[in-house]
Amino acid sequence: MKVLFLTFFIVIADQITKLMVKGISIPALGIHFEGMPYQSSIKVIGNFFKITFIENPGMAFGLQIGGKLFLSLFTILATILLIVFLYKNRNENLLLRLALAFILGGAIGNLIDRVFYGEIFSYAPIFYGRVVDFIHIDFPNFTIFGKTIYSWPIFNIADISVTVGFLLILFGYKKAFPENAEPGINETEVNNETSEYKEYFEGETGSFTEKADSESQERGESETGNRFINIANNNSGEDNLSGDINSAPDSSENNTNSDIEKKSFQRISENPV
Repeated sequence: MKVLFLTFFIVIADQITKLMVKGISIPALGIHFEGMPYQSSIKVIGNFFKITFIENPGMAFGLQIGGKLFLSLFTILATILLIVFLYKNRNENLLLRLALAFILGGAIGNLIDRVFYGEIFSYAPIFYGRVVDFIHIDFPNFTIFGKTIYSWPIFNIADISVTVGFLLILFGYKKAFPENAEPGINETEVNNETSEYKEYFEGETGSFTEKADSESQERGESETGNRFINIANNNSGEDNLSGDINSAPDSSENNTNSDIEKKSFQRISENPV
């Protein structure tokens, strides 16, 4: 699953930027980075884009749902389910796998903060840590559903990753979840099997057609031969009939000869020598 490299990259980038803002000290490794004072800001693009260090006990973009322990355990469960789901869909289309990789990277990035940061920085027991946020974009104030939003919540790279993953699924829904595709079936395998069956049936149909054409041709030749035989027989019968007619004695001629003989005999009898 190559998309997990994307997940790994997101987690590393998220943790490095958070530690650069918060600061870290590991004397055994000779690492000491001061970081930023809490709630301090560094202007990047005037007042529009600033780096502001705060810690968020809730979910992404400062959302508060349930207690801290519940939120940490819920995040662990959601992360495990995402990994299992991604593994089961490892042969699905790339868009779905990329979306899941983004969501998984963001979930793991914030999960590390909640589970370990309290213990690492010695301000809370395990599972009770706070998420480090620092990306501060100051959009103009706007009103929605009667509520005025004065400042966009401060967020981090993990929050961005989760948002990108959901947007990929939202706007690429038809590609991520094809309506006609059955789960667990590889589209390439289905196409290959379909083409094999198509070639088989076309071959069988072709052989049946050739056989039928051959039989039809044989029947045609047989019928043509029978017609020639019948015609020959009919012609032979006519020839025989004409021969019989020609060979038969002419009755009128015979009668004439007989009359001549009778008259000659009578003359001889009347005038003896």
